Amino acid sequence: MSYYGSSSSGGWGSRRVEYGRTYIVRPKGRHQATIVWLHGLGDNGASWSQLLDSLSLPNIKWICPTAATRPVTAFGGFPCTAWFDVEDISVDGRDDIEGLDASAAHIANLLSSEPPDVKLGIGGFSMGAAAALHSAACYAHGKFANSMPYPITLSAVISLSGWLPCSRTLRSKTETSHMAARRASSLPILLSHGRVDEVVSYRNAERSVDTLRNSGFLYLNFKSYNGLGHYTIPEEMDDVGKWLSSRLGLDRSR
Repeated sequence: MSYYGSSSSGGWGSRRVEYGRTYIVRPKGRHQATIVWLHGLGDNGASWSQLLDSLSLPNIKWICPTAATRPVTAFGGFPCTAWFDVEDISVDGRDDIEGLDASAAHIANLLSSEPPDVKLGIGGFSMGAAAALHSAACYAHGKFANSMPYPITLSAVISLSGWLPCSRTLRSKTETSHMAARRASSLPILLSHGRVDEVVSYRNAERSVDTLRNSGFLYLNFKSYNGLGHYTIPEEMDDVGKWLSSRLGLDRSR
C-alpha cells in the first residue's frame, strides 16, 4: 500500500477544495480493474484501504482518497471530512450540487490516468456511496450537473449503506437523451443496505433503487442484510467481491 499527498481542484466553480491523503492498494495479480473507494462522513481513506487490501481480489487496484475537511450543516457547521455538504442524510435532503460535482470531478481525475485496457469503477460507504451514485448519474448523462463533460467510462458502481442524491431530477435527465438512456441501462450497479441502519434508513435505500430503475438504470442488484446497522460485515464484503468478479470478468487468480 502507498499513498499520495493532498490534492486540490482549484478553479472548480467558486470553491477551492483541498483533499486529504490518497491511499493506493496495488493489485497483487494481473491488473484488470481500478476502483476508487470513498469513505463515509468524518472518516478517511486509510481505514478502507486496509479492509480492501484484505479481500481476495488480486486483480483490482484500489484508490482510497480522503475527502476535504469542510463545515457540515448536519453537524451545526462543525468541520469534518465530507465529500459534500449535507443537512439531512436522506434522498429528501438539500443537494449540494457544487460539492457533489467537485468530488465527482476529483474521482474522475484519479481514474483518468489508468491504462486503457483496465476497467474503471467507483464504490463507497454512506456519504461515499452517495458520491459514487452521483458519479454514476454523471457518467450516464455524459456531463456533470454544471454541464462540464464527464471524462471517463465506468464499468461498475457500488453503494454500501448509501442514498441517491439529486433524485428529484434524475429521471428527466435520462429521458431526454438516447445516449444517457443507453449508458444508464448498461451500467452495473450494486446497492447493499442493512435493514436496521440507524443513520441512513433502509427506506432510503429502497427509494434510491426505485428512482434508479425508473430513470433507466436497469442493471441493478439490490442486496439487503437482516440485523445489519450502519457498518459493513464480512458477508457483505464477500458479496461485493463476488459481484465485482462476475461483472468485471476478473480472473480471481494471481
